[in-house]
Amino acid sequence: MSRAAVALWQPGFLFTKHISKRQAAWPQKGIALIEFKHVSKTYPNGTKGLKDVNLTIDQGEFVAIIGLSGAGKSTLIRTINRMIDVTEGQLIVDGTDVMTLKGKSMRRFRRKIGMIFQSFNLVSRSTAIKNVLTSMVPDMPWWKVLLGIFSKEQKMHALEALDKVGILDKAYIRCDQLSGGQQQRVALARTLNQTPTIILADEPVAALDPVTAHQVMGDFKRINEEMNISILINIHHVDLALKYASRVIGIRAGEVVYDGPCSQVTQAVLDSIYNGAAIPTAGE
Repeated sequence: MSRAAVALWQPGFLFTKHISKRQAAWPQKGIALIEFKHVSKTYPNGTKGLKDVNLTIDQGEFVAIIGLSGAGKSTLIRTINRMIDVTEGQLIVDGTDVMTLKGKSMRRFRRKIGMIFQSFNLVSRSTAIKNVLTSMVPDMPWWKVLLGIFSKEQKMHALEALDKVGILDKAYIRCDQLSGGQQQRVALARTLNQTPTIILADEPVAALDPVTAHQVMGDFKRINEEMNISILINIHHVDLALKYASRVIGIRAGEVVYDGPCSQVTQAVLDSIYNGAAIPTAGE
C-alpha cells in the first residue's frame, strides 16, 4: 500500500507523520445505484424541467450530461440529492426512494453524496486544509465546531484527500492565494473527505481555462477509476465530456434524447441533442 509523508503543523513544532492511504470498501461495479422511473419535474411557473426520464446508473460509472443551457442538465443531477424535488415518477438512490426522506434521514442520505459547483464555495480567507475539514462538521459535537477543534486523525484524513487531488503542498495556503484550478481541487478534496459513494458536479470546469479544465477532468476520471465512485457531471464542453467520461446522457428540453457510450456519439447524435446549434467545446 502506498504511503505519503506529510507535515502536520502543531503549535510550537512541525510534526511529520506517515499516512497510509485508506482504501474504503466501495460497492462493486455493475450494481444499480441510481434509478429514474418516469421522473418529471414541473416548476411552479409551469416550466417543464424534466419530462418522463427513465435512467439507470450503476455504481462506478462516470457519466457526462450534455445539452443546451436550460435543457434540464442541472435539474437532473440536483434531483439525485433532492436539492430539487421531482413532481412525478420515482427516483431511487442506493435503494432509497428519495422523496420519502425528511429530517435526519435526509441529512444522513446527503452525507453519501458529494456536490461540486462551478463556484467553488470555499472560505477564501481559510487555508485549504481548513476548507476540507469543514466536510466533517455535520458529524461533530456543536462545541467542537464552535471552537474549531479537529483531531489529529481528522487532519490526517483531510491531508489524504488533498494528496489524492495533487495539492498536498498547498494544505496550509489560504484559498484566496490559490489559482482557480487549485481552488476547484480543494473543493473536490472537501467532497472526497466526506467519503461519498456518488459525486455530482454542476459545471465544475466552466470557470477554468482549457488547460486547467483538462487537469481537473483528469482528476475526476482518476478518482472514478481508482475509488469506484459514481460521478455525474453536468458539463458545457462536449469535447471534455467525450474524452473523460465513459457514458453520455444528452438532454433536450427536459427529455433524454441520447444515452450511451461516448464512443457512439456521432455528429448526428450531437445535432439531435443541440438541435443543430453549434457544439460548445473547451475554450468557447
